[in-house]
Amino acid sequence: MTPLSEEPLIDDDGQVVLFRDFLGAEQSRRLFDAVSSSCPWRQDELMLFGRKVLTPRLSSWHGDAPYTYSGLTMTPQAWSPPLLEIKARAENHTHTTFNSVLLNLYRDGRDSMSWHSDDEPELGPNPLIASISLGEPRRFRLRHKMNKARAVSVDLSDGSLLLMSGPTQHYWQHAIPKTRRTIGARINLTFRWTYTG
Repeated sequence: MTPLSEEPLIDDDGQVVLFRDFLGAEQSRRLFDAVSSSCPWRQDELMLFGRKVLTPRLSSWHGDAPYTYSGLTMTPQAWSPPLLEIKARAENHTHTTFNSVLLNLYRDGRDSMSWHSDDEPELGPNPLIASISLGEPRRFRLRHKMNKARAVSVDLSDGSLLLMSGPTQHYWQHAIPKTRRTIGARINLTFRWTYTG
């Protein structure tokens, strides 16, 4: 098997590496169709400045226990065959075991993810997050928490794998901004190990 090309994005105060060719085009399209049609997508409500607003994306949580972030608690759904297929490939590449995955469906350019870090206590002090993109490319942005001038922007293409590890979540935030471009749907799968007790 040909080694995947590795593109380091951050190598201080954490490690972020991009593998653009993690999945082939045919495999990625097949998995996009299978995941999009089989996941029990939901749109949650958040309290923002004293009022309830809908999250600008759809989500689905699969794992061994509930997961709480941004004040939301998500009940785990069963692992489907396509999710297990992607999970096995991610585990094989990273030599890591994952017991949960958060999926986000960005239906078009109006859907987004605001600045945040994956630093919930359930993820442990230095989590390895394996983020896989299926579908339309979207801009992914990183910024340093203490020095906002330190920033990275990259388009995450169909079939790519982004790995965030070490103290990345302590020092960096990431986001998927809205875009006015007319684009199709993207599914992002973030595999992680969640500590359940």
